[in-house]
Amino acid sequence: MKKLLALACAAFMALPAAAQTLAITGGTVVIGDGSEPIPGGTVVVRNGRVVAAGSNVSIPAGAQTVDATGQWVTPGIVGGFTRLGLVEVSAVSETNDVSAAESEFSAGLDVVPAINPLAASIAVNRAGGITRAVVAPGTSGAIFGGQGAIIDLGADMDAIMRPRAFQFVELGERGAARAGGSRSASFATFRNALDQAQLYARNPAGYGGRSADSLLNRVDAAALVPVVQGTVPLIVHVEQARDILNVIALREDYPRLRLILVGVSEGWTVASQLAAANVPVIASALNDLPAEFEQLAATQSNIGRMRAAGVQVAIGMIDDRDAHQIRYSTQYAGNLVALGRVPGATGLSWGEAFAAISSWPAEIMGLGNEIGSLRPGRRADVVIWDGDPLELSSNVDVVLIDGVQQPLTSRQTRLRDRYLSIDERELPQAYEW
Repeated sequence: MKKLLALACAAFMALPAAAQTLAITGGTVVIGDGSEPIPGGTVVVRNGRVVAAGSNVSIPAGAQTVDATGQWVTPGIVGGFTRLGLVEVSAVSETNDVSAAESEFSAGLDVVPAINPLAASIAVNRAGGITRAVVAPGTSGAIFGGQGAIIDLGADMDAIMRPRAFQFVELGERGAARAGGSRSASFATFRNALDQAQLYARNPAGYGGRSADSLLNRVDAAALVPVVQGTVPLIVHVEQARDILNVIALREDYPRLRLILVGVSEGWTVASQLAAANVPVIASALNDLPAEFEQLAATQSNIGRMRAAGVQVAIGMIDDRDAHQIRYSTQYAGNLVALGRVPGATGLSWGEAFAAISSWPAEIMGLGNEIGSLRPGRRADVVIWDGDPLELSSNVDVVLIDGVQQPLTSRQTRLRDRYLSIDERELPQAYEW
């Protein structure tokens, strides 16, 4: 069987990429919308978009076909919260663009110039089935980190899918530290900033910037205008239940805020309030230890319980190898499936778990009509696996992004190949770069 699969992949690899009609047949098809896998399904792709996916799908005349019998065919994984492309080596400051501790700007910072499509982590995660990612800046000297982006992980230099896609802010313990030492200070700073943004919006030419009552310069004020007007989402990192409720309450004064919460380790304790407020969540999947005081009620059942209460929830990896190992999100999703079999615990069904790393983060970011599933009209981000993608032992055979086949090589695979069959009589070949 492995030989047959290898032959099928070889045939696929020979295909020229995007402009043709392609039918992937016979595999277990995952739509990514929360439904269960479809054995023996077909996926049809044309001009970089999904035409159809599921069972009883007609193959268009003239389509090139790939037999994926014995394999799984899914949408590409969407990294719900990452720092991909911002870091090469975390401990080497010259290669780490996550935060700007000494900058005079905060909300006005934009991650786009800092994202490096050639960062080693991009290729590694692409080979793990990640095709898109939410990339957020970090904070260091202020509560606002700046404007994040949505990227693709294609092997080219055009990674930005949506620039300035959201604003990122730290509240909770970390926000308190950034603002001067207490939650009172962080919320006062936050309200002052939004009020100043509203002043700027009413009269940009007359806005004076920093004064005795304002901590916001013109660049940061301008960046917060679409946030307070509700045209750009505001991603807020909080963990504790009290902080979650305090953030929801901000809508009483700023009703247009499009809130998205990340982290949210104690979310299950206020799940009904989150659902009633219609605030989506990108949560860490398996936090179950009180690593900080704001996570005392952490449990691995957090996502399952929030989902059961009606909260729109996806998996993110804030503070969890978020710059390098987003490919582990499939493992986290699989563990949430297994958790459902533990007495007293609450996990997710298989279909829900996969949606939590594909269509649900896309929908939370307002991109559900473009990415995250194999529904007709979506971008043809397609991954073919040699087994169940939520099983740790499964590997990626093929990755398409916008219908274009992607390389699965990385610095690690090149190093492996360099030393795998070295001739001891000769020195190793030099790197290409």
